Amino acid sequence: MLKSDKQQVHDFWNEAACGENLYLQKIDSEGYRAQEAERYRLEPFILPFADFSSTRSKKVLEIGVGLGADHQRFAEAGADLYGIDLTERAVEHTRRRLGLFGLSSKLSVGDAENLEFPSCFFDNVYSWGVLHHSPDTPKAIAEVYRVLKKGGTAKIMIYHKYSMVGLMLWLRYALLKGRPWRSLRGVYAQHLESPGTKAYSRAEAKRLLLQFSDVKISTPQSPCSPRSRGQKEYPHRPSLPKPC
Repeated sequence: MLKSDKQQVHDFWNEAACGENLYLQKIDSEGYRAQEAERYRLEPFILPFADFSSTRSKKVLEIGVGLGADHQRFAEAGADLYGIDLTERAVEHTRRRLGLFGLSSKLSVGDAENLEFPSCFFDNVYSWGVLHHSPDTPKAIAEVYRVLKKGGTAKIMIYHKYSMVGLMLWLRYALLKGRPWRSLRGVYAQHLESPGTKAYSRAEAKRLLLQFSDVKISTPQSPCSPRSRGQKEYPHRPSLPKPC
């Protein structure tokens, strides 16, 4: 039986959440703290981008909680916190993690393309390295916009197309295979993390975000390792206030 695109994405990440095999050595408070430290060492720009402390008492949704490091920071900051992930594994990890530190969140398995929340519900929606894995990324971003309150802010990281990861993957799976005509799109979809992974140019990212006002995009460089499930490369990081 052929699996749907979304089921393939689910099954890939349900085997191991992002960074689990590389950075989570023990499933206890010590292990989660060590994973958190390594995450922010490799990607220090997450901290100023997420600006966790600014979310105190705000209604926050994280889409794609993964191992829960960012979710823990939102909880520690005092956010009125909600989190979803496509996989049961990630939700279990994050629920266990928060419990170990005496924190709480309204967690559930969910689909970014069909959010089960009312319109205009959240002050902030945050998603780091997730929505480019969703088969219908434009629909997922439309859902982010729908659930944001007027004047709310979305912070989203999606992969940048013209990156060192993209070049390395294209060299390995296109040029060195004698198939230089292969597109970056096809290479990303077949050889970077879960099936169907996408990456966007700045212009393509802007088109995805046309509903939003004051779109800001940056492309910082980070350590990279294709299919590592633990590191990201050149994320687009749009900060997107919803117009009043």
